[in-house]
Amino acid sequence: ASAVMAAEALSRVPDVQIDGDGVFKYVLVRVRGAGAPAKDVVRGHGWAEYHADLFERTAEELAPHGLSCECLGGGRVSHRPEERKIHVYGYSVGFGRADHAVTTEKLKAKYPDYEITWADEGY
Repeated sequence: ASAVMAAEALSRVPDVQIDGDGVFKYVLVRVRGAGAPAKDVVRGHGWAEYHADLFERTAEELAPHGLSCECLGGGRVSHRPEERKIHVYGYSVGFGRADHAVTTEKLKAKYPDYEITWADEGY
């Protein structure tokens, strides 16, 4: 039963939560439930001074649901809604560079009408 509950809890975790516009840090987080498959999620917000702030907030939110988190890396997101463009780039000093290609695929699913690009350059 716990594996079923973990899978249900995991399915309720949004794949992408990012600010509606601006340039901000993001982390790619692997979320796991007991006996359930893992899922990678994107979290990016302007309030975060450090990538660790984003990761810790995510872990704190998901822990009560029996889900554990591992940070796969970070970077930055430039979100320009008026142009329908998102650019993913850079890295996290503490966590290293996230796989921006994975992040981009997740963003494309959430923003299908956007032009979404990524680059390893930049900080």
